[in-house]
Amino acid sequence: MTDLTKKTIAELRDGYAAKDFSAAEVTDAYLSRAEAATDLNAYVRMTPDLAKSQAKASDERIAKGEARPLEGIPLGIKDLFCTKDIETNAASHILDGFVPPYESTVSQNLLDDGGVFLGKLNLDEFAMGSSNETSYYGPVVNPWRRGNEETKLTPGGSSGGSSSAVSARLCAAATATDTGGSIRQPASLTATVGIKPTYGRCSRWGIVAFASSLDQAGPITRDVRDGAIMLSSMASHDPKDSTSINRPVPDYEKALEGGVKGMKIGIPKEYRLDGMNEEIDAVWEKGAQLLRDQGAEVVEVSLPLTKYALPVYYIVAPAEASSNLARYDGVKYGLRVHDDNIHEMYMKTRAEGFGKEVQRRLMIGTYVLSAGYYDAYYLRAQRVRKKIADELAEVFKSVDLLLTPSSPGAAFGFGEKSADPIEMYLNDVFTVTANLAGIPGISVPAGLDAQGLPLGLQLLAPAFGEETMLRGARALEEALGFDAQPTEWWT
Repeated sequence: MTDLTKKTIAELRDGYAAKDFSAAEVTDAYLSRAEAATDLNAYVRMTPDLAKSQAKASDERIAKGEARPLEGIPLGIKDLFCTKDIETNAASHILDGFVPPYESTVSQNLLDDGGVFLGKLNLDEFAMGSSNETSYYGPVVNPWRRGNEETKLTPGGSSGGSSSAVSARLCAAATATDTGGSIRQPASLTATVGIKPTYGRCSRWGIVAFASSLDQAGPITRDVRDGAIMLSSMASHDPKDSTSINRPVPDYEKALEGGVKGMKIGIPKEYRLDGMNEEIDAVWEKGAQLLRDQGAEVVEVSLPLTKYALPVYYIVAPAEASSNLARYDGVKYGLRVHDDNIHEMYMKTRAEGFGKEVQRRLMIGTYVLSAGYYDAYYLRAQRVRKKIADELAEVFKSVDLLLTPSSPGAAFGFGEKSADPIEMYLNDVFTVTANLAGIPGISVPAGLDAQGLPLGLQLLAPAFGEETMLRGARALEEALGFDAQPTEWWT
């Protein structure tokens, strides 16, 4: 039988309908592959018994002709999503032993549509990072390598476990979250498709919070069609989330066809950074030309406030993190470092429970929210954020989509950037604007650099423009014809 882990969600769905194979067979194939890929450290815990039970139930439903949209599809769940009766740690020591008595809305949606849960995926601690080096459970390894080198590379972050697992075929698709690019940047570094939906499109209820006004759940998949299928299941209105938008969820898969003929695609001139990687620039121009060839009009646009997006993000996000992570005190759940003095217990628990990057961001956030600096930093950043969102909304009056790079470079080795926080934060330079404005974005594999590493292109759309964005991404994907795969050195 053909390797079942090579099939996309759409292909698995068709194969189930044709009785070519069973959900149990597919699940067993993924479990075997994932269990043999410990060198990638993509999973923090596997749930084989649960997966086999769910697969058996899926086969019974398929046999009765009652298949749901994701029936029997093996999924990896980022360990930021609370999963009922399955330990959830957000890759942090401070949440040791936390077993949620409830299911996040997004993961419940996937279960309701027939998804099979293979296990929980690694991430940067509390989703704070761009390289998956900050996890308490150790870094995730990118399945791609530079030429013949054996240097272990980062899969991006914070959703590095999700991107690595999908790229290495350790699950058919994965959930992820994007606060400043944590879906699109890792997708770019692993040759996968990453979708950050409009803010409020997917419920945040049951997702461990980082920065509440920026966090948004989305999928990482093999191709654009699979991304559309996953998003249709993940998205919903949720009364338990006050920021959830009450509007119907489209059938995103139906939106894929039609191409880009007649569309107007904007190229933001401010995204051409000084000293920009020539290979990134070349693949960007190639993408623009392919869209022109398919009948789109490609025009230059100006977003002068773009240069403020990164500093604004690194004021707003740590400030919200400082507030959200105040709940971890060693009293209610998770780690507790005992001391007879309660204030000492608080301090010792948080000092031992949080890693260095989380501590750094909490210190920054607490500083910008303090009485003497709130107006000078946080309030001013929020004002600039509003202007950035307004500027984007104005540009989208004249164009349908924006085309940009997804990441300023290809995958890098562990330690190559983490010693310099500023250099690490620059990995989000092309992605944070979408989070500040609440608009959707998608990263599509676009080519390989001279070292054989993936590069991605990003399409941005106005709020709730996912259908147009997916149609553009599908057309771009087909024109690029990217089909490279990593060498399976880890098997």
